[in-house]
Amino acid sequence: MTKEAILTKGAPQPIGPYSQAVRVDKLLFVSGQVSLDPATGHMVGATVAEQTRRVLDNLDAILREAGLGPENVVKTTVFLADMNEFAAMNDVYATYFTGIAPARATVEAARLPKDARVEIEAIAVG
Repeated sequence: MTKEAILTKGAPQPIGPYSQAVRVDKLLFVSGQVSLDPATGHMVGATVAEQTRRVLDNLDAILREAGLGPENVVKTTVFLADMNEFAAMNDVYATYFTGIAPARATVEAARLPKDARVEIEAIAVG
């Protein structure tokens, strides 16, 4: 087994004992991303749609650093602060994952880091 941490300046830097992503052989496990702007470290977006776009930009930067893209994602977990915002999140999510969509679980969480509206983690193969 080979294990490698993936780190890019194009996504928020870890603020604890975790990696942005970890590659194990052909699998990439991407930590949950919230709508932090990697340049400022501040949350961006007032709506779940705006936050979802930033989350997917962060996810994309990590995937690209690992030499992958959205087409390599096979599973995501979406955490929402309010399940009533599912449709707004899903509209943005659908623009990122075209073609064969990854398997997905979506759950409502009592509270997300930095009081985010949405957090997304992913598993990719490549």
